Amino acid sequence: MKTFSPMLFTCLKNYSKGQLVKDIIAGIIVAIIALPLSIALAIASGVGPEMGLYTAIVAGFLISFFGGSPVQIAGPTAAFATIVAGIVAVNGIEGLAVATVMAGVILVIMGVCRLGALIKYIPETITIGFTSGIAVTIFAGQLKDFFGVTYMHGEAPIETVEKLEALIHNFGTANVWSVLIGVLCLLVLFLFPKVTDKIPSSLIAVIVGVAAYFILGDRVVTIGDLYPNITGGLPRFSLPEFSLSNITALLPDAFTIAILAAIESLLSCVVADGMVGAKHNSNTELIAQGIGNVGSALFGGIPATGAIARTAANIKNGGRTPVAGIVHAVVLLLVMIVLIPYAKMIPMAAIAAILIHVAYNMSHIKPFVKICKTEHWTEVTVLVLTFVLTVVKDLVVAIAAGIVVYVIFKLIFKKKNK
Repeated sequence: MKTFSPMLFTCLKNYSKGQLVKDIIAGIIVAIIALPLSIALAIASGVGPEMGLYTAIVAGFLISFFGGSPVQIAGPTAAFATIVAGIVAVNGIEGLAVATVMAGVILVIMGVCRLGALIKYIPETITIGFTSGIAVTIFAGQLKDFFGVTYMHGEAPIETVEKLEALIHNFGTANVWSVLIGVLCLLVLFLFPKVTDKIPSSLIAVIVGVAAYFILGDRVVTIGDLYPNITGGLPRFSLPEFSLSNITALLPDAFTIAILAAIESLLSCVVADGMVGAKHNSNTELIAQGIGNVGSALFGGIPATGAIARTAANIKNGGRTPVAGIVHAVVLLLVMIVLIPYAKMIPMAAIAAILIHVAYNMSHIKPFVKICKTEHWTEVTVLVLTFVLTVVKDLVVAIAAGIVVYVIFKLIFKKKNK
């Protein structure tokens, strides 16, 4: 298998008109799903809502065009939210752009060096541990907006524990109208799919939130209150300033982004392979992820990777080639030009509800509990250690510690078995 062989060109060799129609329909549906999620995930990452759409447009297009999976849909994902928020808080948007470009280069190097197969050596306990930990951090980060709490003393917490402490100290400022909107949107998110799965529940939640804004007016905080300068239009090219000092300072963050992008995108490819009976090229996918992340950073976006839920939605709606992913990016571009100014009317409580729903979906509650009940205590230790460190420390420390402890346990018990 070639190191770099974009699936788009393979799929186009026997492409039919019927598949084109299916890909266009799937691309449009996935774009509708990606619209509210991209806005919500950008806000959770501590950046403007338009940056989430820039990411879905630019990275989504490039990764579909150059990718090693026929059905992968890429864009901003929840796994990056806390990492990006931490980088922005310390180094600003410029620092994030530098880190993302470097991460893209690292991903390309990983693909060229044929490191795509290494994903199968990451234990399931570590993957579930850090994914569940990320879900908790996202959930904790949304409680402020869900309850409409105002930080009275200018707090700007970054870590999960700090966010919970600030929430408790300022809980007396909670806004009953925000809670009402948040609960209503959560009900829509959890119950609407039982009525029909033809329309994304997150889109309905946004519509419900905007309707509530028209009724309640300035009694609730909206995206426009926090980001008054939102404008539509095309993503604009901007080259971040590279210097030896910021490259050195941001290199650990770049590796964090690259490693997480590699893990999540290749896991998404594996899931997609099982759904369509295909086989992806992991090294090509890593190179495409690198190209997509460099492009995203240069056009005002944030880190991107393969999105499992959006990829599954693409498959379920008939998408079978990268054309669907390209259509999804083009549709979002058209939406960006026309509709993004109206995003100002979305209440923050509605965005918080969407992200709480995302956190629930990625929490892996059932497999987490199953491992705790059925697996050997060494597996449970690795799972819990990775989970706890993800919540209270950071992802790099969590994955590194999880792998080290896992290897130590394997070596010890291998010797005992001899």
